[in-house]
Amino acid sequence: MMELKEVLIEDFLPLPESQYDFKFIEFNRVLKLVESDELLLIGVCDPENHSLLSRLQQFHDVPVEFCLISESDLHLYLSRSLGIGDASGADDDKESPEFSLDKIANDAPVVNFVNSILLDAVRRGASDIHFESFSDKMMVRFRIDGILININTLSADRFPAVSARVKIMADLNIMERRKPQDGRISVSLGGQVLDLRVSTIPIARGESIVLRLFNKSDAPQQLTDLGLSEDSSLLIDSICRSPNGLFLVTGPTGSGKTTTLGAILRKINSAEKKIITVEDPIENEIPGISQIQTNEKIGITFADILRRILRQDPDIIMIGEIRDSETAEMAVKAALTGHFVISTLHTNDSTASVQRLLNMGVEPFLLAAVLRGVVAQRLVRKLCSVCKVKAEPEKHVLRMLASFGLDVKEYYRPCGCKNCNNTGYKGRIAIIEGFDSDSSLEELISSSATTGDLLKYLKDGRGFQPLLYDGCLKISEGLTTIEEVLRVV
Repeated sequence: MMELKEVLIEDFLPLPESQYDFKFIEFNRVLKLVESDELLLIGVCDPENHSLLSRLQQFHDVPVEFCLISESDLHLYLSRSLGIGDASGADDDKESPEFSLDKIANDAPVVNFVNSILLDAVRRGASDIHFESFSDKMMVRFRIDGILININTLSADRFPAVSARVKIMADLNIMERRKPQDGRISVSLGGQVLDLRVSTIPIARGESIVLRLFNKSDAPQQLTDLGLSEDSSLLIDSICRSPNGLFLVTGPTGSGKTTTLGAILRKINSAEKKIITVEDPIENEIPGISQIQTNEKIGITFADILRRILRQDPDIIMIGEIRDSETAEMAVKAALTGHFVISTLHTNDSTASVQRLLNMGVEPFLLAAVLRGVVAQRLVRKLCSVCKVKAEPEKHVLRMLASFGLDVKEYYRPCGCKNCNNTGYKGRIAIIEGFDSDSSLEELISSSATTGDLLKYLKDGRGFQPLLYDGCLKISEGLTTIEEVLRVV
């Protein structure tokens, strides 16, 4: 038996920042106590595990010494210093890859707290949960219908427990607080599965953790669910009838591009067509469509997958996002070889997407040959149907509507009630602008025309209407307010 001196972990606090992964600590019952250029002191619970001790000595480049720590001391340290509740049962609720939110009554307080936050977010229809740590407080905020709402403000010393719990659920390194981390969580609630994308990033005096919620059951399924105007629906229908080419949906983060893509795919999906998607992550599973998840950690990138799926004989390819020149090149190549390619791009309006692709290195004559159409969109909050009140439109509203030749059909103002969390708004609808290509537009793109030249041609020759027009149309129909439209456009 190896004789080791027994020590208390608290005598070595604070521990080295480059600590072992949490799961490694729990499984092997070891902990770094002191680390320097000359020595690494490791606390172990089982001195007879010679294989582990030998591997640790070989793994590290500095001399390694061991001392004995008790299992109770190790668990006490993990529960108190790292703030994970009862460390010995931290993963007891991980009965499957999904965490159940329905069983929270007998769990540790921190588990109860995190689960209750997730439940509240789902019930309120939040798209994001923000846990933020500052020097004197911890804030919990929900993004509901595009607006951040403060839900709770707690003492800053509560944050380490919440951070550790979320990281355990997302299978992240609980010890890492200096570098950003990304992960995913699947939770079950009432028979439904909710996917969460987790992002952690260090900030001054703390950490910010954001959970993006993907509630598949609540996501709009069809184009008719997006609240599109008749002109917008006809434009998308026309572009989607193209047998090949490139169709882009543009807008900033959170403007509903992925939801629109999903609705388009459901519309054009049929047994006669093979559709393959490349996504990061797969947000909505669609029956009858082959969906591929990228994984840059192991080299499975958008461009890499695109090279291979061209051999899968697809008719339609959906790319989650064109984010670099390599992906743009592959998308154009796929469109040139007879495929219909649908993707998203981060631009402020539809016409700017042409210049964006040219800046990525796409040749003007190639882009002119493959581009079939572009739509740009934003999401505006809808007036709450329960509490909205009929009102007389203000003069500036009438002037703005008149500038687009629109009359007020119905005009309402927000009020606020329990149904809409006293905001006056409930749910969101899309406002859209866009164009399809023609021979004149192809000539302009081939000659590297500026965004201004493209916009002038579309307005003068095609009757193009900007995002603001569609927003004013929604105002005139009593669906939203001028404040909402101006907020997003």
